[in-house]
Amino acid sequence: MKIKDRYIANTLLTYSIVVLLVWLSIYSFFNFLAELNSVGTANYTILVAFKYIILQLPEVAYDQVSAVILLGCVLGMGHLATTGQLIILRASGISILKITWLTLKNAIVFLIFVTLIGELVAPNLTTYAENERSNAMGQNSLSSSQDGFWIRDGDNFINVKNNVDGSIFNGITVIEVNNESNKIERVVESKSAIFDGQNIYMDSTNVFSINSANLLDDIDLKERNLYEKRVAFDQDLIESLEKEPKDLTTFTILKQIQFLTDNKLRAEVFEVELYKRLVRPITLVAMILLAMLFIFGSTRDATLGKKIFFGVAIALSFELISRIGGALALSLNFSPLLITFVPAIAIMIIATTVLINKSMH
Repeated sequence: MKIKDRYIANTLLTYSIVVLLVWLSIYSFFNFLAELNSVGTANYTILVAFKYIILQLPEVAYDQVSAVILLGCVLGMGHLATTGQLIILRASGISILKITWLTLKNAIVFLIFVTLIGELVAPNLTTYAENERSNAMGQNSLSSSQDGFWIRDGDNFINVKNNVDGSIFNGITVIEVNNESNKIERVVESKSAIFDGQNIYMDSTNVFSINSANLLDDIDLKERNLYEKRVAFDQDLIESLEKEPKDLTTFTILKQIQFLTDNKLRAEVFEVELYKRLVRPITLVAMILLAMLFIFGSTRDATLGKKIFFGVAIALSFELISRIGGALALSLNFSPLLITFVPAIAIMIIATTVLINKSMH
């Protein structure tokens, strides 16, 4: 990499890191003020509250990474422009397209780094932080996972009244349906069960077998000390039932989509979230290209600060519209793939065409 290219990359990276630190500091400050209302409850101290806020920062950085990178890159380019360095760089032979490419490359590298942290590190830290907070406040750390749930598994419908940590079920009912006749074939009830991720082991089980061959259904009751049921879901899927799609890792979302699709259930909510993550690099590129149109509008213009402001405002508005589009896809039954990808690609094409024309003049 040439010295000039490396200088531009270092400037953009520095501004991106500064924006990220400022963003996280503001978030931490206001959230810490909110947590002070709970300080003093049981063993919940200021130190525990501070630890809770810090451990959530990787997830916050991951959620807001697009806006942070956009602001960092645009402010970095704005610094080069207002100090006259951008004019010197262009006079030395670096074209608008080359500067834009360096900006995009820096943004994508930063995005990949934060995404890896968000996918691999943030979920575990967030879960640990929530458990520590619950314990300090005298609450059961498993309380978030103790609600019951319904889940379809092939031709079976399973209801759990009380779920403890995804491995202990209290009050479980399994309804087995005959695929050919589409009638209930067997109902299995148990007060407790253990789930190992593949099989459910039910203790003291009542098995109601239903024979529909006659005019009146015959119901046969058998009691078993142990009843084993193999299922297609695992603990991750059960845990995801208590969370919003945006709080899940991409790998868990893929598992949810696969499971729901196999069981002929709607998976649009998870598909929209997945496509939003897949399109994030494209959306980021589109936002930066939009902002670049304003920056390179006139590097000698005294209102460059206003141009940068409007560029960032329009780019962020585009991301907001993209998120609204995801909600519309769910409510109007549009294709989530088209809603998320088409606008970003269209903006990229338009902005790139305009920048090429500016570079040729």
